[in-house]
Amino acid sequence: MSDGRSKGRVGARGDQTVATSMADPVAFTAAAETAQVGLYIQQDGLFRYVNPFLARQFGYAAEELVGQRGPLDLVLADAESFRLEARGGGGADVYAPACETIARRQDGSMFPVRIVSAPLTIDGRPATTGTVFDLSAQRAAEARIRELADFDSLTGLPNRRLLLDRLLQLVAGAEREETPFALLCLDLDNFKRINDSFGHSVGDELLCAVARRLCSAVRRVDTLARLGGDEFILAMPGTAAAGAADLARRLLDACNAPFIVAGHDLTVTPSLGVTTYPQDGKDIETLLRNADVAMYKAKEQGRNTFQFYTAEMNTATFERLMLEGNLRRAVRNGELLLHYQPLVHLGSGRIIGVEALVRWHHPDLGLIMPDRFIHVAEETGLINPIGDWVLGEACRQAQAWIAAGLPPLVMAVNVAPEQFRQTGFVAAVAGALANSGLDPMLLELEVTERTVMNGAEVNIGTLTALHRMGVELSLDDFGTGYSSLAYLKRFPVGKLKIDRSFVRDLEHDADDQAIASTIVSMGRSLRLAVLAEGVESREQLVLLRAMGCDMAQGYFFSRPLPGEEIIELLRRQPFLLKE
Repeated sequence: MSDGRSKGRVGARGDQTVATSMADPVAFTAAAETAQVGLYIQQDGLFRYVNPFLARQFGYAAEELVGQRGPLDLVLADAESFRLEARGGGGADVYAPACETIARRQDGSMFPVRIVSAPLTIDGRPATTGTVFDLSAQRAAEARIRELADFDSLTGLPNRRLLLDRLLQLVAGAEREETPFALLCLDLDNFKRINDSFGHSVGDELLCAVARRLCSAVRRVDTLARLGGDEFILAMPGTAAAGAADLARRLLDACNAPFIVAGHDLTVTPSLGVTTYPQDGKDIETLLRNADVAMYKAKEQGRNTFQFYTAEMNTATFERLMLEGNLRRAVRNGELLLHYQPLVHLGSGRIIGVEALVRWHHPDLGLIMPDRFIHVAEETGLINPIGDWVLGEACRQAQAWIAAGLPPLVMAVNVAPEQFRQTGFVAAVAGALANSGLDPMLLELEVTERTVMNGAEVNIGTLTALHRMGVELSLDDFGTGYSSLAYLKRFPVGKLKIDRSFVRDLEHDADDQAIASTIVSMGRSLRLAVLAEGVESREQLVLLRAMGCDMAQGYFFSRPLPGEEIIELLRRQPFLLKE
């Protein structure tokens, strides 16, 4: 070894004095000492020099490495690709110019590295200089990229991409082994209400809680994936119809208990559709589509249940899609119209208002009643433009009747839950009144009991804003929901409507009589008017009058009529009581 005056000396750090053929060994040493990557020089299989960064990388002191260990001592035993056995030249180890391998720290922990080396001459004999790059951060980033590509970022479940890959394997295995499997499509019922009432952060936490609970109910071999929103897909290998039904019941039971999210006790139920291979399809697209069809059938059956796919469902789905497409056209082309049903004051028999009810005049099918298309409008988001049109047209018509010489009367308009909860609903009401010129006191908005009680604290603000505007408010379908009297007295409503289900058998059913009478008494105590809907017989009318009910509507008086026909009824006032 040369002494300290040798041109080949690269540095002296303990016994790390190394003579090399480098042009400027002093500069090399200065740069190596401060470098933020691991640098070394080895000769005869042992380190002749390591920089401080490399020593820290592996958890050693420099003197524990130099002359004591070599590069092969710091990589896994099976990482032989790192070393090339030289034939000749004294049999010295020669290292691959670049390779990736697994390194081992002094404490035994492993980490991925990339080692780049180059030949060197020290004291006239071959050696190697190398750079060690820690790939841990890069590998973590790559793993995260793979995770983002294959897994849902919110719940950590497989996403659509990974699900489709696993389904491809599942179909291939099922074809080869002639075994069945089942797919289950799960959608949460009325999840949008939770987002609207509590915010998307609570909704996201709820989705994670649901995912955890669903995972606890499925088998290890099953794949539970989230496709987006509140829709989940479960693939069940080796499962026929009976097994799929058992698992569907377990998933329903798993969601029965409330979810505690952000301090709220939230209840959310699932609707499930089940399809099986090969009975319901032999390709992924068909099976997923049929599972989705079955899931929507479960929703139609009342939600919180499961349905197996049947071929007949495709026909119903096709009809629904046709209905949806035609309904969108109807909104654009002005095919909607309003009919009006009179609201009769029972003390005098005078028609004091009308309720506006939407109809669809289809160019080929004629008049279509709302029970055939309102649910489609709600599911597709069309209910908001339809509701806004109804509100504007009802206000316009009411003002037009006043301009034609009819006395002012109340125009009652039903408000769908989705319409009531949409941002800007109060502004939409104000716009309809301003455009028509109608006095706000002549507009009555009917909201269902369930609508206002779902997120009552938020809804009180909307109701109060409408009340301050001068709009009358009516609580529809009263008695069918879960009203709290504590809230009821805070709601600025002026009227309760007795649901038709309590009026239908009023003359025969003592329980219905007791409920109707209680609602009337409650209304009187709270200084609210009470209207009974669905009155169809004189006997019902007599009982309601005896209870002290204020108003009624129903086929006993009149079915809903087009605007031109209701004018004649308003002029004649045929239900006035004789003195």
